[in-house]
Amino acid sequence: MALTESNMLPLGSIAPSFELENVLTQRKETLKSLKGKEGTLIIFMCNHCPYVIHLLEAVIEKAKQWSKQGINSIGISSNSISTHPQDGPIEMTKLAQNKNFGFPYLFDPTQDIAHAYEAACTPDFYLFDNSLKLHYRGRFDASRPGNDHPVDGADLQKAVEALLTMQPPLEDQWPSMGCNIKWIPGNEPKY
Repeated sequence: MALTESNMLPLGSIAPSFELENVLTQRKETLKSLKGKEGTLIIFMCNHCPYVIHLLEAVIEKAKQWSKQGINSIGISSNSISTHPQDGPIEMTKLAQNKNFGFPYLFDPTQDIAHAYEAACTPDFYLFDNSLKLHYRGRFDASRPGNDHPVDGADLQKAVEALLTMQPPLEDQWPSMGCNIKWIPGNEPKY
């Protein structure tokens, strides 16, 4: 496991569109069909990463809270299943059902969507406004496995509140940190 920081895509970037399989329904879903009325949170995540596992319960709860405020969350797993089969659709489905995600969990088998978002780690959070312009990218909060910070989603919560009250993006945005995305050999990013 290599500790990796997110790339911090430029604020104001337009969310790249996608059509990916939702492992819970086995149907293709698009960004357009899943976007929220007030905003959209895209989370690059996976099943096995200890950084994702550390935050997962709080992420699920916050996603449910934010959905009531018009912000839809979307989980995407882009890890290579040849090297990490535990991150493939069957195990993704089991995790999403066992944890009662409340949001779609999409599989990115070609890693094209991870590349389009310049995703680097799991978890990697991207909050877009209702026009799909990037309002926040970075960490959920300061908590990491082994540190004493509470898992409360404080950083992302502040960004959501700013978005919902039509405030400009927060000036202080820190990168997320976690396991690097497990790239298909030869598909490593150039960014």
